[in-house]
Amino acid sequence: MATNKELLSKGIKYLAGALPLLFIGPIVITNAFMNQQNVWHYLVLAIGIIACLAAMYFMFLGLKTIMKSLFND
Repeated sequence: MATNKELLSKGIKYLAGALPLLFIGPIVITNAFMNQQNVWHYLVLAIGIIACLAAMYFMFLGLKTIMKSLFND
């Protein structure tokens, strides 16, 4: 069983894209809850939630792609 290196690198790129979002999302959500008196509270909270959801999606996509490259599905 040979590993598809192109597909493996694509999966690693997805995981590398998810890494900053794993830190940015919770930080933005925490900032939104600390500044509840601000008018932009709900917008900042929505951006943080979207960043967390995007991180989870990219992690799933990256791991799925890596598994596909390793097991030749």
